[in-house]
Amino acid sequence: MRHECAREFGDVMDEKTANRRDLLDKLKLDRSQPEPAGGGAVKGGVVGLVLGVLVAGGAAYVMWPEAAPDVAAIPAPANPGSTSPAPAAAAAAPAADSDGTVLSASGYVTARRLATVSSEITGKMQEVLVEEGSVVAAGQVLARLDPTLAEIDRDVAAAERDGAAAEKQNADSVLKRLQGVPRGSVVSEADLTSARAAAASATARLNSAIARLARAEALLAKYEIRAPFAGVVTSKDAQPGEIVSPSAAGGGSTRTGICTIVDMTSLEIEVEVSESFIGRVKPGQKVRATLDAYPDLEIPANVIAIIPTANRAQATVKVRIGITTADPRILPEMAAKVRFMDTGESQ
Repeated sequence: MRHECAREFGDVMDEKTANRRDLLDKLKLDRSQPEPAGGGAVKGGVVGLVLGVLVAGGAAYVMWPEAAPDVAAIPAPANPGSTSPAPAAAAAAPAADSDGTVLSASGYVTARRLATVSSEITGKMQEVLVEEGSVVAAGQVLARLDPTLAEIDRDVAAAERDGAAAEKQNADSVLKRLQGVPRGSVVSEADLTSARAAAASATARLNSAIARLARAEALLAKYEIRAPFAGVVTSKDAQPGEIVSPSAAGGGSTRTGICTIVDMTSLEIEVEVSESFIGRVKPGQKVRATLDAYPDLEIPANVIAIIPTANRAQATVKVRIGITTADPRILPEMAAKVRFMDTGESQ
């Protein structure tokens, strides 16, 4: 079959060559005829120019290469005795690199433990004792509100407590004295019962005054804003003289936060892994991370957890990566690149 196709192709080329030769023969000038008299030079020049253009065009047509049919591209006839080749199989997932990397991803450093510290009550800021970058301990005083009214309430409650204590002491003394008088004397049973009731009432009033004092002292303690845990202050949001309030009550120009504290020991890396490759990630798997800010700093880490839900819009799954060795250069919200190592290395 291929020989027949080649023979037909040769015949077609011979026929085209013969046609081009006939065209060139027709363009040749016949010099045997005499030139007409008068104006022969001008007319001859014009005719020569026209014929030259025609000759050049014909030569270009003859010499211009034509796209020959690709004999190799002609499909070979199906051989009944042979089987057609099987289609190519889909490419398999790439194997681990020479350094053991099975997957790479990008993400950011995040803190699992951070808090925007706010006041539990509304008040005027008296002083702020921290700045950005301050290292604070758990329970350390960060700021104070103006406690004038709270101190007055505490003093009133303390005075009431002292008065109730004196009243109870007097009632107890009367009751004790009446109980020491022999029966049948000038003290009647009614007087003894009344003294007992007065002592009990004085005791109740004292207990109530003690509770009010405790409440006033607890409220006064809220005028001191303390750190909920040890960490580093990353932002200072309030200044002395401003009115601060709990988040739920904040509005307008009222501050709802005083500062933000980050526990630097809780830093980790969060990355988004494509659904197609999430099967390569396992809990506990070793990870090598680098920061865009410090590309030469290799951070040993491991997979903490694979969040059991996917992002439908991005077709990704979030993976939490714990940092094995802390480093002061690692800061929250830094961009990071991670390489998941072969599971054989994570054992």
